[in-house]
Amino acid sequence: MYKILEQINKPKDLEKLTLKQLNQLSQEVRDYMLSVISKNGGHVASNFGIVELTIALLKVFNFDKDKIVFDVGHQSYPYKILTGRRESFKTLRKYKGISGFPKREESKYDFFDVGHSSNSISVALGMAKARDIKKENFNVISLVGDGALTGGMAYEGLNDLGYSKTKMIVIINDNQMSISKNVGGLSNYLTKIRLNKHYNLLKKKVHNRLGDKNKLAKLIKKAKHTFKSIFVQKMLFEDLGIRYIGPVDGHNIEEMIKLFNEVKNLEEPVVIHVVTKKGKGYIHAEEEPNKFHGISPFDMETGEILSKSDKLTYSKAFGDAIVNIAKHNKNVVAITAAMTEGTGLKKFAQTYPERFFDIGIAEQHAVSFAAGLATQGLQPVFAVYSTFLQRGFDQILIDVCMQNLPVVFMIDRAGLVGNDGKTHQGIFDISYLSMMPNLTILAPKTVLEIEPMLKYALALKKPVAIRYPRGGNKLDLEPAKEIQEGKWEIIEKGEKLAIIATGKMVEEAIQVKEKLKEAKINPMVINALSIKPLDILLLKRFSRNKYNIVTLEDNVENGGLGTLIESAMRKVEYKGKILKIAHKDKFIEHGGVDELMKAEKMDTEGIVKRIMKWW
Repeated sequence: MYKILEQINKPKDLEKLTLKQLNQLSQEVRDYMLSVISKNGGHVASNFGIVELTIALLKVFNFDKDKIVFDVGHQSYPYKILTGRRESFKTLRKYKGISGFPKREESKYDFFDVGHSSNSISVALGMAKARDIKKENFNVISLVGDGALTGGMAYEGLNDLGYSKTKMIVIINDNQMSISKNVGGLSNYLTKIRLNKHYNLLKKKVHNRLGDKNKLAKLIKKAKHTFKSIFVQKMLFEDLGIRYIGPVDGHNIEEMIKLFNEVKNLEEPVVIHVVTKKGKGYIHAEEEPNKFHGISPFDMETGEILSKSDKLTYSKAFGDAIVNIAKHNKNVVAITAAMTEGTGLKKFAQTYPERFFDIGIAEQHAVSFAAGLATQGLQPVFAVYSTFLQRGFDQILIDVCMQNLPVVFMIDRAGLVGNDGKTHQGIFDISYLSMMPNLTILAPKTVLEIEPMLKYALALKKPVAIRYPRGGNKLDLEPAKEIQEGKWEIIEKGEKLAIIATGKMVEEAIQVKEKLKEAKINPMVINALSIKPLDILLLKRFSRNKYNIVTLEDNVENGGLGTLIESAMRKVEYKGKILKIAHKDKFIEHGGVDELMKAEKMDTEGIVKRIMKWW
């Protein structure tokens, strides 16, 4: 079934393959990826689009010494398969299996851990500079998608690369055509000229003879730039001091091999613009690339997701809520950073297109943009995954909180997210947001609290963050009767022990109580829907009545809810005990959320055992 692929155990095995075999290999890689991703879930569209490009890179470059840095890294599946991980690829995204992103500890061919966007050029430039300082000789490649070029950090890297003139290759994998095509014939002609050895030798000789200050040299240079400005749209890179080559057909292995063989010997920074098609070779992914960006297990034949659920998710609840609220509040606007569908904003975008802003993969810009909107009387709502919000830390602190502007942050995927792994776990937001003055932090325990909580946040007219997990609820819980900052909800009464939980951990607290009652322990269960400010009156009551306290949160312990409560209780001379149950000071690997919670001893059974041992 995989005649060629089964012969590839390391990159050097591609050297002996003919062009015909390489093309056959591309189909086998696609077939193999489909067989695995359809069972495990993962990123389909981007990986199907990059197969030939990956094969060409591995054919030409020697990654036993050369280096490649993926941007985001979700498009690294073909690379993993062809760099000695064919068999382990079957465990993709599974608990204790291989990661869906490059990971240094996984393979010597993974040179940098990635998962977020727009940093690959900076990282690769650092590697190239280190190479030069150490007087070593190898190529460094940054493989960046056109989407990542919506992030400002990519341009910071390009700017420094062009200024430093460091030998490095940037490959732009353009699969959305957000970078427009050059004039075809002329572009091909200029590409051939730029790679021509005689042209480069002549160019160098002219420069050496005439120098930069010679009037004729300046005139020639000006004429050349005028010519290219008229006919070539890709002046951005060359204006930065980086040679631009392309566009190149990203599915033509022969063309790319020839190009890479020429480029690898150039002693200057080069951008290669490669055009690919998302989902190439799998019709369902070609037709619906957004659906197959990141997908759960699906039927290979139909492309339909296998375990569809009609249960309301937090993302869907938010999407419905903001549409309803916007009907009556014309000042409400919504912002997303390239996550329209993932954050539940598709309906809002269709209903109120003039009040919807998808600003690309640019969280820093999104926060400052929201701040600007807020100064003019609008009420911006920025929907963003927890792991990506941290990219805008300074902007949240200075542009929003310092000026006390009415921006609402809807923080999706807060807590463990599972299979995407340590770069995507949303377990730090309480810790870094709780230190910010003027910011209120809320968390619903049920999807039914999303709309009233968002209404309340907008009514406060100040910075508010609302954090909620991926998916929906396990239990059918009634919404809180009152949502107010600094006020908690008593779910169940009890004696001597208070379990204070926030967000999805309220469900665990309820189940933990049932188990503890079997041991004659009857704790009070509290929904800490206001993480900041805390319910100081209730905490003082616990101090007076000598309650011991257990805190539950899907966040790291350092700086989390438990730490905030512990600090507050010291101020009232609390004499009881506090057990903080949260994620430890570490990065958490990939796996199913339930598997990870069990491993962290934060599932119902694990929490009960920890309380019994402590009690």
